[in-house]
Amino acid sequence: MSSIELTPSQKKILRALTNLHKESEDAIKGEDIAEQVDRNPGTIRNQMQSLKALQLVEGVPGPKGGYKPTAAAFEALEIQQMDDPASVPLEHEGEPITDVIVEEIDLSSVHHPELCRAEIHMQGAISGIHEDDEVTVGPTPLSKLVIDGRVDGKDDTNNILILRIEDMIAPAEEPEH
Repeated sequence: MSSIELTPSQKKILRALTNLHKESEDAIKGEDIAEQVDRNPGTIRNQMQSLKALQLVEGVPGPKGGYKPTAAAFEALEIQQMDDPASVPLEHEGEPITDVIVEEIDLSSVHHPELCRAEIHMQGAISGIHEDDEVTVGPTPLSKLVIDGRVDGKDDTNNILILRIEDMIAPAEEPEH
């Protein structure tokens, strides 16, 4: 558990940096982060100074320069870094999304069928997914669980989609483990 308390703005900027860095593995320009979080590049530069002071970001000088997240950044955002994470497919409006990792699926209020919700915690950009969009998650590696639903809300700061579950399928046969 991280002991660094970040403001929602710092969290959002750091999350955007880790998502962009995951895609390219290169230093990320402040302008790219600004575009992702809909902020001014000057605001990003100012925030990066405080994130550097917290040792969550390192600056890379030069024309190919920018910012890179440190290992502590992933810890502060509670992002698990794995070399080969299990792949859980995610579809948005029937199209596969390949640049995100489903980290966790939390089911809430399953005892109340009209209020059945799933929180999908992810790594990667979710900015293209909007309220009431159709999303399918799964099958998961062990139980082969598949959840179909519509986006009821989303938390961009913590990269969480909240789905209104329309269908959930978990095969009855023995899992292969």
